[in-house]
Amino acid sequence: MTQSSPRDLQTASISAATMPTVTVQRPLPKRRRTAKQMVLLSGTFAIGFAGLAIWLSWAIDPLQHYHKAWFNPVFSTEERYQNAGLARNYDYDTIILGTSMTENFLPSVVGKELGGQVMKLSLRGSLMPEQYETAKLALSTGKVKQVLWGIDYFALRQPDEEGEAFPSYLYDDNWWNDYSYWFSITPYEQLVEGWTKKAMRHGDQSLEKLDNWNNAVKFSSKLVMNDYRNAQQSEYYFGANEDPLSSVQQTFNTYVLALVQAHPEVKFTFYYPPYSILRQAVWQQTNPVRYENQLIMRKWMFEQLQTFANTRLYDFQAESRWTFDLDRYKDLSHHTEALNTAIAEAIGRDDAAYRVTSDNVDTLNAMLKEQVDSLVIDEKNNTVAAYPITIDGSEVSFSNRVSAGEGEVLVPAKEAAAAIGATMAWDAGSKSVSMRRGSIRMTLSTGKAVAVVNGTQMEASSPAQLVDNKLNIPLIFVAECLGMHVEKTVKGPAVTAFSIE
Repeated sequence: MTQSSPRDLQTASISAATMPTVTVQRPLPKRRRTAKQMVLLSGTFAIGFAGLAIWLSWAIDPLQHYHKAWFNPVFSTEERYQNAGLARNYDYDTIILGTSMTENFLPSVVGKELGGQVMKLSLRGSLMPEQYETAKLALSTGKVKQVLWGIDYFALRQPDEEGEAFPSYLYDDNWWNDYSYWFSITPYEQLVEGWTKKAMRHGDQSLEKLDNWNNAVKFSSKLVMNDYRNAQQSEYYFGANEDPLSSVQQTFNTYVLALVQAHPEVKFTFYYPPYSILRQAVWQQTNPVRYENQLIMRKWMFEQLQTFANTRLYDFQAESRWTFDLDRYKDLSHHTEALNTAIAEAIGRDDAAYRVTSDNVDTLNAMLKEQVDSLVIDEKNNTVAAYPITIDGSEVSFSNRVSAGEGEVLVPAKEAAAAIGATMAWDAGSKSVSMRRGSIRMTLSTGKAVAVVNGTQMEASSPAQLVDNKLNIPLIFVAECLGMHVEKTVKGPAVTAFSIE
């Protein structure tokens, strides 16, 4: 074998070093090319889809958020989502604000009574921050000349952490945060649902009847009394979690008074809605803190509002013609459309019976408190009445009151005897109660509506009865039998005052 010389090796090394480097590009694997194309295609599709969604949201605009509908409009019943579009793009100079208590107002009626073109912007189950956002948007358009605002004490509480989220992005001027609207299928579902209802003639899709539930529910005293019984158990929870009065007042200042102050050119008309009297009774029984706080707030809110020339306040909560007529309600609070109309008419004529002033604010509060304190509930017949009683000029309260027919009330016998200055004795054998006042002695049986007065038998308005293991007697009948003068004064259809002397 021939060996290479050192010279030959050196020459080979130089030749190799001076040779140009050739880079060979290998084709990408097919799998990698496909993935890259898919990413590009997906990105293009996503951009295209987003653009299409944004364009559809503007063109079709199910909630009329950007413009008034160019087709025969269908309105969503989800008020928090629909009201922003109504406030922005429709013509009006008067708005209605409040909870479901204001949903049965007819804009045409309110417009006739208050004078103006009305847009109803009610929010069922709403709190003041939500009503504030709605009002602020409407006021920002410069169209609003007057506001009709129902003030519910419920709405002044602090928001519940589990409450319904408010779509604030629909109420601001930042279009870039509208993506929740652009990419949501829900508005289109509501649009189709609305078209379907309209095609099948289910419900009125006009702005006149939008969110009006008057014809969708039943109103009856039986329903209200059932709600009363249930609420006596279910509402005890709220008593342990009641907002402090200072918090309620701060809510009013922040979300109501601030708007009044910021818009002196707008006329604000507020009103306290007429709950059934049983709503007040449940508060007094299960949540006395709320009951007392709302009485305080009724006057306090007036005192804040009266400092502004562009406000007026009406109070319908002590109107016994309405609040004692349980057939006007579907539950403890919600009343018929007819009452909304009556409210609008009373405000339209500026009825002095309801217009709150410095001269009558305490009287209106005292009327409501008197009605609640003297309330007599007849659960058997689903009726309520109030019998305020004074004895020798002083108001008298009893731990229990039970209806015993028109113009009569059963009260605990011991409390009644003490109030009228009589002595009392119970005969367990005959199951009768004897009472003496001065020279007059009477006996009243628990079995029959019969009384014996100084030896003379006479028919009683009601027998003595055991109520919650307490002996109760018919107060008015007993007082008259014992020689006291009873004067009756009718204060309303269901409110009769008795003066015993």
